[in-house]
Amino acid sequence: MSTRLKTIGTRNESSLHKTLKFQYAGPGGKTEAEVGEFVADGIRDDGEYIEVQTGSFGPLRKKIKAFTAGGKVRIIHPIAVTKKLEVYGARGKYLYTRASPLHGTAWTLFDALLYAPELPLTRGVTIEIVLIDITEKRKKDGKGARRRKGTSIKDKELTALRESIILKKPADYLRFIPFKKGEEFTVRDLSKRAKIDEVTARKTLYVLTKMKLIKRIGKKVNAWVYSRE
Repeated sequence: MSTRLKTIGTRNESSLHKTLKFQYAGPGGKTEAEVGEFVADGIRDDGEYIEVQTGSFGPLRKKIKAFTAGGKVRIIHPIAVTKKLEVYGARGKYLYTRASPLHGTAWTLFDALLYAPELPLTRGVTIEIVLIDITEKRKKDGKGARRRKGTSIKDKELTALRESIILKKPADYLRFIPFKKGEEFTVRDLSKRAKIDEVTARKTLYVLTKMKLIKRIGKKVNAWVYSRE
């Protein structure tokens, strides 16, 4: 493997990413495996490719297409249900710990799928949602994003693994449509029934429409009306 490819795969890797990469590759598998022009996070001993992706799936599109040409692919998508923030000073001195007000759920998956809604339809692709608790280490170095008030993220560590949800085929995504076939619903209806905010409901319906699991059938006042296919 070239030094350049290997460096690209590991230089900004968090402890969380590394832990999941080794866990899912398994004792008989290997990590940071070169596959053509890409590097897979792991390859299991049964030949399944492993890709750990915490953010949007958009950047994975070409990579996953290349992997599926040679076998099956499992995309591991960790979602933090709870996040503990450990904050350090510019010189590395521990300052304090606090809980993040943000809480992820399985529905957070649709943030990641927004720019790659075709991935679940790709033959050989399994998406595994991993609901976890994490500790995020931050440093007050004045280099972080404005919303973090000058603190930069230095590492993320896995604290606990709560639940794993495996989505192997399009029909598995019907779990996110709490309506019977033929029942009409809007973004607001999904928001109320699933107890999620309307932004998340809108993203969910966009992706599921692209997956052809639901369809738009008209409008009610200014709201799109959907129905299960």
